Amino acid sequence: MDTIAILQQTLDYVDEHITDDITPERLAAQAGFSTWHFCRVFQWGVGYTVMAYVRKRRLAFAACELASGKRILDISLKYRFDTHSGFSKAFRRYFGCSPATYRLHARGGRPNPPSLPRTNNYLTGGIILEPKFVTLAAVKLAGYAIKTTSSDGENSKTIPAFWQAYMTDGRMDKLHAEHFVKAHDEYGVCFPEDPQAGAFDYVIGVERKEGEAVADGYHTCDIPPASYAVFSTPPSNAERFVSAIQGTWNYIFSEWFPTSGYEYAPDCVDFERYDDRCMSDVGKVCDIYIPIVKKHD
Repeated sequence: MDTIAILQQTLDYVDEHITDDITPERLAAQAGFSTWHFCRVFQWGVGYTVMAYVRKRRLAFAACELASGKRILDISLKYRFDTHSGFSKAFRRYFGCSPATYRLHARGGRPNPPSLPRTNNYLTGGIILEPKFVTLAAVKLAGYAIKTTSSDGENSKTIPAFWQAYMTDGRMDKLHAEHFVKAHDEYGVCFPEDPQAGAFDYVIGVERKEGEAVADGYHTCDIPPASYAVFSTPPSNAERFVSAIQGTWNYIFSEWFPTSGYEYAPDCVDFERYDDRCMSDVGKVCDIYIPIVKKHD
């Protein structure tokens, strides 16, 4: 049996025993590896350490149960979090909101079984986990824009070139030093295509302060309020980061959307958000925000 098949059995085992006492030693024994070797192979194939993956899966299962009306404390204990506060902190880090807020605004279904063979059709470097769901108010941006088109894959060339120029020609440092910058996370935003011209604006920007004047030479725009499915790209090194992002986009539209029960929200925009996790040479991650609404039956 090849390594991917063994790891897939491990992922299936984690889901089947998600409320049990799961340890790296126990999973290594199931796989027939030493613990040291198993942990290295697991991180290579899945993109997360063993217990980081288990924790993310437990949070995904717990999110599903929030809609049941069970007490948050009971759910946290079921999924082996020692305290209510510990569960709440972990939940907020992963989903971007408290369990109580998630219960009010989201209805996550049972997490789909992860599939390494399927995911490897889209990218290398790790499995894509279930998205988190967030609702955001409008975001006001300032930065730079280009006009491009998806015809003949033109955008897949112009956008990476735009980022490369932005990071090397001094514009990035200049933007981040401006007084109107509210936060330094960077956004890469695709605005709706002009149906006549077939072109769309792509913006690299940062969040700007409300009411602050923006210097000449910058492009300003607003991301409209929306509910989003947020996908984190698998951790990767600098060389494979772009392919991991592109693979995640392929996965979202080829695999996730058809079975998700959601559709792309009208009059909204999708974007990539780059925070401190993008700064290192290894383990680089960015988040992809997809505006969604429930499908009508």
